[in-house]
Amino acid sequence: MSWLDRQSFLGEDSERQLRDLTIAIVGLGGGGSHVAQQSAHVGIGGFVLIDDDRIDDTNLNRLVGATAADVERGERKVDIAERLIRGINPGARIIKAASLWQDAVDAVRSCDIVFGCVDNVRGKDQLEALCRRLMVPYIDQGMDVHSIGDGFMVAGQVVLSMPGAPCLRCLGVVTDEALDEEGRNYGAAGGKPQVVWPNGVLSSVAIGLMMQLVTRWHDQSEVGKCLEYDGNANTVQPSDRMRLLRGRPCPHRPVDDVGDPSFDIRRFLANATQQAPAPATGATQANPLAARWWVRLIRKMRQLV
Repeated sequence: MSWLDRQSFLGEDSERQLRDLTIAIVGLGGGGSHVAQQSAHVGIGGFVLIDDDRIDDTNLNRLVGATAADVERGERKVDIAERLIRGINPGARIIKAASLWQDAVDAVRSCDIVFGCVDNVRGKDQLEALCRRLMVPYIDQGMDVHSIGDGFMVAGQVVLSMPGAPCLRCLGVVTDEALDEEGRNYGAAGGKPQVVWPNGVLSSVAIGLMMQLVTRWHDQSEVGKCLEYDGNANTVQPSDRMRLLRGRPCPHRPVDDVGDPSFDIRRFLANATQQAPAPATGATQANPLAARWWVRLIRKMRQLV
């Protein structure tokens, strides 16, 4: 009996598919820690964990797996996430980068899906641009708290960004105004309000989008998603903006604007072959995303090299 038997509805081969998958989690604070925990629970086998920060006492209200003892020791967030994952799945394949994600691009390139859990607009914009060029599905999540009258509004969104679908700029998640404001406030003290339950809701939605991509528990034919969270009404619903943009070409990330100019795929494939870990007993080396359209496209590009 497998520890994943109760999710067998995901498909008869889903356990292997999830075990063979490698995901990147960029940012391991409130949202990223939820993604790490839930990904480990569903059986994801490979992780690239990226965060250059250490925990402090302000993180304890939302960072899953963190303890007061971690704060006293000043533990790195990547180490807390690794401990959390290995406590669920001791055999997980984990690469840690206690650095800015821009300094860990080679590790990101090796992943099948990238989760963006960063809280700055420029980081979202740049990370999505990289993933679009590499044709790697990018799942972005974010929340904010807005003052309304005498109270506050908790809101957020989860976006599945893929070539051929609206990007974060199309959807208004990234705007020039937000980038300018962020640039003016660069280095200012303080941070955005964050609490554990909206991060949990958004991360669960993000994991659901990943599972729809990877497994076949129902027909998922749409390319790209944007789901909006209203924390005051406790609702998650599809974005009207995504519905209106469906089928229109993205002017910011053209579908043919792929391929990292500094990326030599021959060197990457050679390194991947040399560094690939031995499969676990009974595992196969089949790519769990072999039937996906972006993997077929990547394979076609490889044949042209």
